[in-house]
Amino acid sequence: MKIRKEKGLTFDDVLLVPRRSPIVSRQDVDTSSWLTPEIRLQVPILSANMDTVTEAAMAIAMARAGAMGVLHRFMTIEQQVRQVERVKRAEGFIVENPYAIDQEATLEEARKLMERHDVGGLVVTNGTTRLIGLITQRDIMLAPDEHLRVRDVMTLPEQIVSVPPDISPDEARRILYEHRLEKLPVVDRAGNLVGLITAQDLMRPQRYPHATKDSKGRLRVGAAIGVTPPEMERAEALLAAGADVLVVDIAHGHAEHCIKMVKELRRTFPTAQIVAGNVATREGARDLAEAGADAIKVGIGPGSICTTRIVTGFGVPQLTAIMDSAAGVAELGRPVPIIADGGIKSSGDLVKALAAGASTVMIGSLFAGCEEAPGAPVIRDGQKVKVVRGMASLGAAIGRKAVERREEESAESQEDWDKVVPEGVEAVVPYRGHVKEILYQLVGGLRSGLSYGGARNIQELQEHAEFIEITPAGVRESHPHDVHRM
Repeated sequence: MKIRKEKGLTFDDVLLVPRRSPIVSRQDVDTSSWLTPEIRLQVPILSANMDTVTEAAMAIAMARAGAMGVLHRFMTIEQQVRQVERVKRAEGFIVENPYAIDQEATLEEARKLMERHDVGGLVVTNGTTRLIGLITQRDIMLAPDEHLRVRDVMTLPEQIVSVPPDISPDEARRILYEHRLEKLPVVDRAGNLVGLITAQDLMRPQRYPHATKDSKGRLRVGAAIGVTPPEMERAEALLAAGADVLVVDIAHGHAEHCIKMVKELRRTFPTAQIVAGNVATREGARDLAEAGADAIKVGIGPGSICTTRIVTGFGVPQLTAIMDSAAGVAELGRPVPIIADGGIKSSGDLVKALAAGASTVMIGSLFAGCEEAPGAPVIRDGQKVKVVRGMASLGAAIGRKAVERREEESAESQEDWDKVVPEGVEAVVPYRGHVKEILYQLVGGLRSGLSYGGARNIQELQEHAEFIEITPAGVRESHPHDVHRM
């Protein structure tokens, strides 16, 4: 038994000491940072892989803002793959493998397929690679009978304007304008359909200039997986669907089975970007990096709805955990970014986490109240709220069992609730509107923080950061006090 002499510190225990600053305007600073050695984000923030935080809608909004979302894993492989595909299809110059329908399908079937995939049109291929027709929402919107066939209303091949695969965005824009079209099928020299260009996709880069995109112009997205052997199948399916990052999701990442999983992923998918965690120590971060992780997720128990420290007695205050983990991976002599996961309540906490050595932060509860988070808002005591729950909470544990069985829990199959030891709680958070508004405030605070630190970018902030411990009186002084707030 031993007791560490140094104190463990978290965000409220310290302040950053202001420095002489050359920054004239906070718009002069660079907020970009590395998520992994190959993926850089303009906004160094991830939405957490929690079932009340990140599904496709949140991931799309995060990526468009220059950040990124990590899809939770508490769904079937097929469901998670569809979520990845939805994000990857949300933007891109050429939509590969556009959604298709048979010409003998009814208009009702076409409408439902468009609604399911949230698209405005379908190509008609009859199961081949040949373009037989094109049908859009405009074709079915005012149709007198939904039982009409697609062939009755679709645009025929001789009426369709198509383009070759090597067309440029400027040329595609010109053709769409000249012909007053919304969609351009992309057809190769052999007459095979290879993709679809839409007017909306051509306009989105102007609306979201800092969006996080891959080499094909598609939005980036991460996806969480577990550590059991069957999860290799999930990993393969997610990568095939276009997931940019695999996040090995386990409460205690410094465990043999997690390390083994990371090694197996690295061996099987050598080019995949792998994030692993969670850990809270120098040794934990270093061991996962040595196993093959490209980035390390740090945080044992700092989340607002996590009770791991109370239930188990284990954990490390988050600021110290970030510093120790960053020191651990620094010993390897190669870049292994740190993701600070949990405990972020404000932009000031974001700045402190980055100054302590994190490259990005992951946020859960703060985003759970946003419009893009799963679930609808409800009214409680006259206020709009949304539900958030820790992924080790009782409800999440029971739901996870249902997903693992791929069926609804029944009286015969339901695990006894008294055998579940939860390490999280379920709660409600205020409805906060769209996530882009929260990100704007967080990034604005980060920009101001960089200017106070005399730093043009996050690397300079880390190089020159000086923390000072404060007393409880200092904490009170840091908040509004001695006034009646309006």
